[in-house]
Amino acid sequence: MDPVNVATFLLISTFFVLLLVRVPIAFALGIASFVTISYLGLEPMAVVLKMADGIDSFALLAIPFFILAGQIMADGGIARRMINFANIFVGRIRGGLAMVNILASMFFGGISGSSVADTASIGSILIPMMKKKGYDTDYSVAVTITSSTQGIIIPPSHNVIIYALAAGGAVSIGKLFLGGVIPGVLVGITLMIVSYIIAVLRNYPKGEKIGFGEALRITIDAFWGLITAVIIVGAVVFGVATATESSAIAVVYAFLVTFLIYREIGIGEFGKILLNSVKTISMVMMLIATASTFGFMLAYLGVPAKVTALLAAVTTNRIVLLLLINVMLLVLGCIMDMAPLILIVTPVLLPVVTGPAIGMDPVHFGIMLMLNLGIGLCTPPVGSTLFVGCAIGNISIEKMAKSLWPFYLAMLFVLLLVTYVAPVTLWLPSLIMK
Repeated sequence: MDPVNVATFLLISTFFVLLLVRVPIAFALGIASFVTISYLGLEPMAVVLKMADGIDSFALLAIPFFILAGQIMADGGIARRMINFANIFVGRIRGGLAMVNILASMFFGGISGSSVADTASIGSILIPMMKKKGYDTDYSVAVTITSSTQGIIIPPSHNVIIYALAAGGAVSIGKLFLGGVIPGVLVGITLMIVSYIIAVLRNYPKGEKIGFGEALRITIDAFWGLITAVIIVGAVVFGVATATESSAIAVVYAFLVTFLIYREIGIGEFGKILLNSVKTISMVMMLIATASTFGFMLAYLGVPAKVTALLAAVTTNRIVLLLLINVMLLVLGCIMDMAPLILIVTPVLLPVVTGPAIGMDPVHFGIMLMLNLGIGLCTPPVGSTLFVGCAIGNISIEKMAKSLWPFYLAMLFVLLLVTYVAPVTLWLPSLIMK
């Protein structure tokens, strides 16, 4: 048997076997790469060197900065203010708290850039509130976890930066930021439609109308948090700062707003915020390091070319090819977490989708990938956002999964729209960034 084919099977099978026995993904990636390199008779030190190369990038500094900024804002009272602000617009509608949940996630997602942070912050306030007002637990949790995926798509998002890195640094982060705006808003709108239909069918209550004076007070209170994303994204899009510089500005701004303007938590809490951020950053950077080695092995063994040939053998129809890729990503999203998947599948699939058979723009593919994997965060058995939402709502994953299907359909509709209608993603970047 061809040694390259044996090595490819060894690399992939070792990785999945380690996942099945619950070895952490970062270690599974590194061990699978080491085993394959040893089989091929290559220098084992290549694993260490590739891990070092994978995180030796100035652009990667943006990730820890964005994570820290998001953690500061999540703990500093921003979530509550986003909820109050969203309540001005949609609170009076039947099932208004669900609408508030979705709209608040849209605002807060543009600040934290994290689905899990969004669910933990918004959900810890709104899920108990919705249950107290008579909303069913499964509905409250379903709205919270699915709407939180907007934070992955709506800028700024550190996952987009990971994608740009995995794509070889040739994709504009500014264009990726802008490309996620319309799809992220569409996710919010479709989820609102679904949640409203269910609210009417279940006769959930309406909220109270907010007077002009109170609405103005809430808007002023939320202003400093709301302009965070504008400052960060605007600096990148208009060339005032790089993504790394913008992320550092975000940390300083988040610190000033949280501890000097809102002052809901004391400066003594900053140590705890740093510790939580470091834990997250360590996991992300370790994943990037080991996934870089795994990606190197995939490229060395010619896996991208084999995947291209395999898909071409199945069909040459662009519509069918994109459908197959989406199905594959949705399945992978059910069994693996987002960051490692971005790092693994981008080098494999990007040459396929940008090739002559499909001809997709890398920015277009990046947003399609984010949306696919965002849906995966809400699906068992590995959906981290699903776990957090169920823990807050005190509901089993099995029961929750049955209640999510209307929301899945809404998100899948947007996914198909993003996949097959390129201007949904590319119109805004082309309008603002030439």
